[in-house]
Amino acid sequence: MTEAGAPGTPRSRDAVIERYSGLARVALAGGTPVDCEPDAFAEGCFGAAAYSDPAGVPEAALRASLGCGNPLAVADLNPGETVLDLGSGGGLDVLLSAGRVAPGGTAYGLDASTDMLSLARANAARAGITNARFLHGHIENIPLPDAQVDVVISNCVINLSTDKPRVLTEAFRVLRPGGRLGVSDVIADEDADPAQLADAEQWVGCLNGTLTQRQYTGLLRAAGFTDITIVPTHEAGAGLRSAIVQAAKPAT
Repeated sequence: MTEAGAPGTPRSRDAVIERYSGLARVALAGGTPVDCEPDAFAEGCFGAAAYSDPAGVPEAALRASLGCGNPLAVADLNPGETVLDLGSGGGLDVLLSAGRVAPGGTAYGLDASTDMLSLARANAARAGITNARFLHGHIENIPLPDAQVDVVISNCVINLSTDKPRVLTEAFRVLRPGGRLGVSDVIADEDADPAQLADAEQWVGCLNGTLTQRQYTGLLRAAGFTDITIVPTHEAGAGLRSAIVQAAKPAT
């Protein structure tokens, strides 16, 4: 994601929050928020197109989905677990997670936009979900204690941060030993032309300095993660690919 008229220039965190707050207000008013060029949703499996069986969630939550994949396809959630969604937006992944960790489990959603939190809470109420909790805060400073959750998920949000090493370090901190990370994100081709990449990021809309697979792997290792796999899934623009990122926190 870049400022209009300044390709390749990262947006500030406040600008990102304001952008997504505006999209949340569109959804709260009954509209369909769009954060990418229309073709990006179908061609990159963005938004609700990434979910083949979203049974049990309100249509409003699906309509507000702005992700680039489906992290629940690999998260392997189990009853009784605690899951945290970084940048939970309209709450779709939290609501789906809440159903999978019940009974006895809790699904947390963390978002920096109060409008997005209002949207997510409204969607949870419509769905009758009682084991979902929505927190206000930044993914660079997660408002949970150490070793609190079993699984961290995220859907095309880590890419929005201008401090990705801090995000991954925080995710590692809040995971219990043996916990796991499963996120959807967008990665850049290793040989992508910088100018072409900047244009593609504007087309996709939900990016803020895309990492290559090698860079992403390096940051995960530096944070302490092991068992790292990054699997590209769909083309998301020239030099860009949607990907599933998985990693684990050592059990000891």
